[in-house]
Amino acid sequence: MIEVVSIKFKNRGKAYFFDPNGLVVKTGQKVIVETAKGLDIADCVYGNHAVMATTVVQPLRPVIRIATEDDLRVEEINKKREKEAFDICQEKISQHELDMKLVDVECNFEGNKITFFFTSDGRVDFRELVKDLAGIFRSRIELRQIGVRDEAKMIGGIGICGRPYCCHQFLEDFQPVSTKMAKVQSLSLNPTKISGSCGRLMCCLRYEQEAYEDLLKKVPKQGAFVQTKDGYGTAVQVNLLRQTVKVKLDNESDDTLRLYKSNELCAVPGGRPKDGEKPADVFVYVPEEEEEEEIPVNNNWMPPMLAESYLDEEPAKPAETEERKKNNNRRRRDNQRGKGKGKGENKPEPKKTENEKKPDNRPKQRPNNKGGKNVVKPVKVENKSQPENKPAQKQGDKPNGAPKPHKNNHRRYHKPKAKTGGENKQ
Repeated sequence: MIEVVSIKFKNRGKAYFFDPNGLVVKTGQKVIVETAKGLDIADCVYGNHAVMATTVVQPLRPVIRIATEDDLRVEEINKKREKEAFDICQEKISQHELDMKLVDVECNFEGNKITFFFTSDGRVDFRELVKDLAGIFRSRIELRQIGVRDEAKMIGGIGICGRPYCCHQFLEDFQPVSTKMAKVQSLSLNPTKISGSCGRLMCCLRYEQEAYEDLLKKVPKQGAFVQTKDGYGTAVQVNLLRQTVKVKLDNESDDTLRLYKSNELCAVPGGRPKDGEKPADVFVYVPEEEEEEEIPVNNNWMPPMLAESYLDEEPAKPAETEERKKNNNRRRRDNQRGKGKGKGENKPEPKKTENEKKPDNRPKQRPNNKGGKNVVKPVKVENKSQPENKPAQKQGDKPNGAPKPHKNNHRRYHKPKAKTGGENKQ
């Protein structure tokens, strides 16, 4: 692993690795770096980080210093010179009547070289133009011809997808793009719909090309002679992303189409046979294996709940352990018996209601010396809400609320049983 920093020039295009040279560079800072053309100012897009040694192109150039206020002032002066040089070069191009389009101007950090970028359909003789520009700026002049893709990369802009151009934002090199890629992806072959602002095919057509090529291997082409589990037919419509094919079967007279998955049909090699020949039997149905969902092994996992049901229901309480349950049951028993500890002893007595404070008017049992039996004195009870069919209570009858006396309240003496194996003690 090697420690590097990622640098972009004018904050566009490809990012390059530089040696931090013992400095701690943060993302977004401007730094002075050493290049093949001399010193230059650049933007740090990624601070100190480690990468594999195989991804670095040696020799790794160092970072000289973090940009100071003087360096930033020099950068502003160079930007003003670039604007002036652009206007002057446009005038000179029109004077010499050259078939070229000026795109951008760059002044190096040291101020001894100016580079002009232009596009043109053919070769341009700009020797007189270089002499005029060198006499005005008194520095080294370089004119460089670029393509229309490089023009879009320098200028930048917003694509039809609503995002900045890929070439201006992150693309390092331009890859070849062809109309075959658009055809494979079932896109419109209208050049105005699949071309970018540069006039060339969009670079994003290549992003998913490998995925479509892999999907094409599993599904027959449109118009191919196929064999299905229901018979032979012709593939009318193919959906690569869903891996489905609409087939018109030969044994059906009407124009109905049937939808099949990629594993329910296959293309017959050699195409449709001649009249009188029997088509080859090459289809072997293999049912798809249903993917089992992996349930995460977690005791605290709970299924997702809707917001409304979650608010209505009370949160689940944690399950009590066996020891906790035993302790709670023991405390309840002690509190009921009046022998509880802690909270059970200091528990205040419940206040008596008005009904409980009233005296009890029921007849009490009074002991009688004669025969030791309890005699209950009858009480006359007036029942206002007495039903008509029920006879009135007589004076001698006992009230319903009075307790019944015991039949025999005498204590009986039980003679102790004789013990075996010894003498009875008196």
